Parts: sequence; structure tokens; C-alpha cells
Amino acid sequence: MSTPASFVWLSNGTSLPWAEVPEWPVDSFVEATSAELDRGVRLCAWFGVPDGDATRLVAVLAYDADNTLAVGRSAPARGSYPSLTARHAQAHLFEREVWEQHGLKPEGHPWLKPVRRANGGAPANGKFFQVEGREVHEVAVGPVHAGIIEPGHFRFQCAGEEVLHLEIALGYQHRGVEAALPGGPHRVTLSQMETVAGDTTIGHATAYAAVLEALAGSEAPLRAQWLRALALELERLANHPGDLGALAGDVAFLPTAAACGKIRGDFLNLTALLCGNRFGRGLVKPGGCRHDLDTVRAGQMQQQLRAALDEVEQAAAWLWDAAAVRSRFEGTGVVGNATAADIGLVGPAARASGLVRDVRYDHPAGWHRFAQVPVAVWPDGDAFARARVRWLEIQRSGKFLEEQLAAPPDGPLCAEPGALAGDTLAVALVEGWRGEVCHVALTDAAGRFRRYKLVDPSFHNWTGLALALRGQAISDFPLCNKSFNLSYCGFDL
Repeated sequence: MSTPASFVWLSNGTSLPWAEVPEWPVDSFVEATSAELDRGVRLCAWFGVPDGDATRLVAVLAYDADNTLAVGRSAPARGSYPSLTARHAQAHLFEREVWEQHGLKPEGHPWLKPVRRANGGAPANGKFFQVEGREVHEVAVGPVHAGIIEPGHFRFQCAGEEVLHLEIALGYQHRGVEAALPGGPHRVTLSQMETVAGDTTIGHATAYAAVLEALAGSEAPLRAQWLRALALELERLANHPGDLGALAGDVAFLPTAAACGKIRGDFLNLTALLCGNRFGRGLVKPGGCRHDLDTVRAGQMQQQLRAALDEVEQAAAWLWDAAAVRSRFEGTGVVGNATAADIGLVGPAARASGLVRDVRYDHPAGWHRFAQVPVAVWPDGDAFARARVRWLEIQRSGKFLEEQLAAPPDGPLCAEPGALAGDTLAVALVEGWRGEVCHVALTDAAGRFRRYKLVDPSFHNWTGLALALRGQAISDFPLCNKSFNLSYCGFDL
């Protein structure tokens, strides 16, 4: 593939001076970005950088086939610019976010409304789309849900039991994580990164550490990269069995539902064995890791890992062998391959729609440069496919961990990074268990954060859930919702 006109290449986990990021008028910038997306490139991030009374737009593009990224920016823009969403649906939430944060209006955006703030006294982010017709009725679910669950609102337009349209409104938590980062890194920044999405502690902490290391022109020791890879796959193993159990529970298949709750705890305990915290907090730091894995605990981890993998294999076998389960999963909540590509799905949701899309394979960094985890893909795009991809990933992550624990590398645990370079942009992608975690940092002349952009995989994938419900019975919503299992807090930044 030829070099994209007006964009500059960079690799995952690297940086470049802000002055070297190509710049052109905002209209031309949108056209250039659109031309690259027409070629099948992905939009990892699209965000604004304040510049006096104006805003610069920045695009980070992924060239998965070439294992590389590209970045470009616009000249300072005011008022409005021609919408990218009108031609590429994967930009729609990014452009709404830019408008909400900076007041820069994407002219021609098909459904422009805030993504997190209330609008004109309306709940959450404003007016909801309505389908007209005498037989159409509206069903509102949330934002307060039964049990211990985060707030989110789902507005269904239905004809009888059939869902014609689902609109998802988030933003009820008003967390302000991104707004707290400029001027950093602060003493609390790492803790904030670990709680962007608590079930993705390792994913976000690793991306943050990689960004700081890139800005400092340093690299974590191989031993630390190995430990981060172990923790990342343990995080995947802790969450995927939990999802399989929850999916089983949604169709009242109790054997797998009951077993997977316990198995999820077993995998969480393996992370605790590694660092003392079941979610991995306190393990990853810029420059390396805080905790090592000694020989005794490594042996315990191997034994407990094998036992947990054997148990989840049995629990999954019960699930796949049950005709009643397959009949509920198959054909439910389909997101086709072309639709998944158009809206920019990532992670298991993308791979379940037949997209070969995995940061560990497309943009390997850290230890995954030396040890690959095979990509798990299923073509059908339904709830069964999303469950099946999780099962394949459990098997492959388990094998990866067993291989790595059998041959650990030696060496130091940490190499403190130096001062962060000034006026520099850095990008880091990590394949979290839900999909691509993207962190982009821009420093000022003093090496402090001028802008820090976070993109949790759920930001890409909530639209997939909305489209999965079209043409489904509204009673299929719990199953479809759990088959994506997206993060509210990862969105509510």
C-alpha cells in the first residue's frame, strides 16, 4: 500500500514531533481522511485539540494490513466543517464528541446531539429518534437498572414485538476523566487510567505506560513486557468465561451459568497471585512493572491455570451441546461483515462478524512482537458467533499463558523512563478483552499533557448493539446486550 497523501506513518507505541504531523485546511483534511477510509482504513481516533479560540482536528488511522498507523491534523478551525460521518458511519460518535467538547459543528451530520451531556433539559443527550406510524410504540429502558449495574438508557421503537430502531443514550456518570488529564502526568493519573474501565485495568494501564515510554524515548525491559502480556491475557480469561456464563443465564441454561461464575473467580485469583489485586491494579507502571513472578508462584499459577482451563472446557461443552441454547443463539442479533466494517467494530464483536481485526496481530507491541496469539474469527455475526469467539479466545489465551509460564525471560523489572519530550504526539494501541484500547497523548513545550485522548473499545461498539436489535424481538435485547457486554464507564469519560 502506498503512503497516504498528507498523512505521516508511525508504529504502535511510538511518537513523533507535533511539528511533523502534516497539516492542511479542515475541508481538505476531511477529504483526505475520507479518501483513506474509502480504501478500507480504520479510524482509531478523531478528536479536537484546542488552539486559542479555534480547534485543530486530529485523525489516527489504522492500516491493519500494513501493521502501521498514520496521523494527520487540520489547521485551526472555527464554527463548522463538512461532516465525515455523512460518508463514513464509523466517525459519527467521534464527531458528536468533538462538537460537544469544542463547539466545532460537523455540517451534514445525520444525527447531531451530545454524547454525554444533557441537551435542552432532555434526559441524557437530548431528543431521541422516533419512528412514525399508528402501530409503532416506544419502550424506554433505564437509565436505572435492576441489580448492580451502571446507568444507561435504551429507547426502542417497536411494531408489536419487533424492534424497528434502538437508540442508546449514555453519559449519565459524567466522570470527567479526559478533562482531568491536561497538565499531567499527575500523581493520580495512573490510578485514573486503571479505572477508566475497571474490568480493563491492565489494558488501559498498559496503553498509558506505552504512551509515556514513547514520549520518553524508552522501552520497558523484556521481563516487564512479558509480565504485562501475562496480565493482559489473564484479564481476557477472567472476563470471557464470565460472559459465557451470563449468556447461558440469559437463556436459562443454569449448568454453564453457575459454573462460569466460579471459574471467573478462579481466573481473577490468578491475577491476584501475580500482583496482589484481582483486577491487576498496581502491576503496570511506566517503565515496567511493580511486581515480579517468582518461581514458586509461577508454579502455582501453572497448576491453577490448568485446573481452571479444564473446568471452563467442561462448562463450555455443556453450552455447545444444548440444542435449546443453540436455537436461541443462532441467528439472533446479527451484525453482518460489511456493517461491522462500516461502523468500525473492534474486538470479539468485530471478529464474530468475520473481520480479522486484532491489535496483537495487526499492530503488535511489547511482548506480542515475539509471541503471537492466533486470531479467533467466526463469520456469522450473531450471538452464537460472539459467544464462540470468546470460547476460541479462552483456549488460545490459555495455551499462550501455559507456553509463556514454561519459559520465562530473565532480566530487570523496570527501567524508569526519563523526561517526556515536549511538543510531541504519541499513540499506543492495546488489544483489551473487549477490543482495541487507544491512547493518544500530545505534550506541550514543557513535556506536560496538552491533550490526552482515550478511546475505549466500547466507544466503537455500542452502535453495533443498536444495529443488532433491528428486526429482533424486544425480548432478545438481554441476550444481544450480553453478547456484546460493553462498558458504560469506558464510554462515560
